[in-house]
Amino acid sequence: MGSCDDPFRYADRLLEQIQSKIVFVDFHAEASSEKVAFGCTRRARHSRRGHAYAYSTADETVLPKGTAYITDVGMTGPYDSVIGVKKELVIERFLSGMPARFEAANGDVRLCGVLVECDDQTGRASRVERLMLR
Repeated sequence: MGSCDDPFRYADRLLEQIQSKIVFVDFHAEASSEKVAFGCTRRARHSRRGHAYAYSTADETVLPKGTAYITDVGMTGPYDSVIGVKKELVIERFLSGMPARFEAANGDVRLCGVLVECDDQTGRASRVERLMLR
């Protein structure tokens, strides 16, 4: 992957430009530790101003300063898959180290998301609920 801006600092610059009291941030990362660290830095920097963030793991919580947090909302698409792809194709790629053509998996489609309740005046989250709809 080519060089890119540090996502922590870049997010700070973008968030400083937003005037809304309620902001949702979807941060894509491979490791859950990266997501948790990102959520903690956003909480420390912004939640005192009343912003609420939901990240895109069954760890949904409202952090002490009113930030809604979840490490991973979940997959939307075929549930019996690896990121929506037929499992055997992904497993073969891991085992062989060779590129493989991915094909979408079928059946048991689910929609995952979160429901966040926020205070209209402060923007602080009061509740976060993980959803999985079939």
